[in-house]
Amino acid sequence: MGWFSKDIATMDDLFVHTLQDIYYAENQIKKALPDMVEKATSPDLKRGFETHLRETEGQITRLKEVFRLHGVEEKGVTCPAIDGILEEANDVAGEVEDKQVLDAALIAAAQAVEHYEITRYGTLVAWAKQLGRNDCASLLKQNLDEEAATDEKLTKFALDGINRKAA
Repeated sequence: MGWFSKDIATMDDLFVHTLQDIYYAENQIKKALPDMVEKATSPDLKRGFETHLRETEGQITRLKEVFRLHGVEEKGVTCPAIDGILEEANDVAGEVEDKQVLDAALIAAAQAVEHYEITRYGTLVAWAKQLGRNDCASLLKQNLDEEAATDEKLTKFALDGINRKAA
């Protein structure tokens, strides 16, 4: 089903499709994070990625609950956007030899992922509320808040020294 497919006829259809999109994305991110942990050389960044892996697992659990509450099948739909972001991150990380620069590149890649997630969760929270699904909105808001906090932590890592060391 494409974004503007005839299969999306209602706001509810759009909500479910976007929920499936972020579910797929979170599962792809869960697969990518261990590699980011391994590549990171900054102990703080490494711990940050490990923490976010655990958070991502919790976010997937919340998404499963949203599917259940909303009465739809728990499944993902391929998300070319997150696939592209993760592929680019992997390509860039593979080309960087200087470990200090690699950490800066990993932060940039992780923030691209976070920003994608923030847009999806922000939209889903708004749509869930519009559909009268405050139960779903509150679970999605928890995920949104975690993604925003992770983005802030990544910025802090960059500004507190990783970017300076890479320069």
